[in-house]
Amino acid sequence: MGRRLERSALDVIRGRQPWGALALVLLTGLAMMRNGVDATPGPPQPAAAASAGAARVVPAPTPSAGLVPLEYAPASRVRIEALKVDAPIIDVGLDQEGWISAPPPQDPNLAGWYQNGISPGQRGTSVIVGHVDNDSGPAVFYGLGALKPGKRVEVTRYDGRVAVFQVYGVEVFSKDTFPGVRVYGDTGHPELRVITCGGGYSRAGGYDGNVVVFARMVATR
Repeated sequence: MGRRLERSALDVIRGRQPWGALALVLLTGLAMMRNGVDATPGPPQPAAAASAGAARVVPAPTPSAGLVPLEYAPASRVRIEALKVDAPIIDVGLDQEGWISAPPPQDPNLAGWYQNGISPGQRGTSVIVGHVDNDSGPAVFYGLGALKPGKRVEVTRYDGRVAVFQVYGVEVFSKDTFPGVRVYGDTGHPELRVITCGGGYSRAGGYDGNVVVFARMVATR
């Protein structure tokens, strides 16, 4: 997701109904991915993501009474109008060592959806990841730490449906104390987490945390 990608708590999940495995996810509390690109020098972090512990959080939105979770369908595109993000999504899984894979860093405008987890719009928490930068500079989620509660994230699925999520939290977590229960837990609603690298950066260690956007589905079309 940037210079330093961290191990995923989701790498224990297999299958598309990970209710049994979710308990393992909640116990791990690990950060998102393993080490990836280690380029230097790098672009500055957005101000909101400059240090672990930074946060923008408001109460989660209340979906309309008639909103129904969607059935399973893979994700194909993510749009965040406030950040001018409009990126294709590829499925990401596990590599040979059992770590969750990141999108190829060579393409700066590319996101990844963990395909063995929850589909965006299903009841539960789906996860989309992307790089904050690469060798050439800013990448798809470079501005993620500057996103504000109330803004929307739209995920287009391969069944033609669009799941619309409203942001209610943007936080930066240290990789050493990543709160897996809070980030990945089932809230009883269709939720989305958008994650990239964040926090402080050093050439030796890479980024020391992750920017996590918390969003809840408020509409479909």
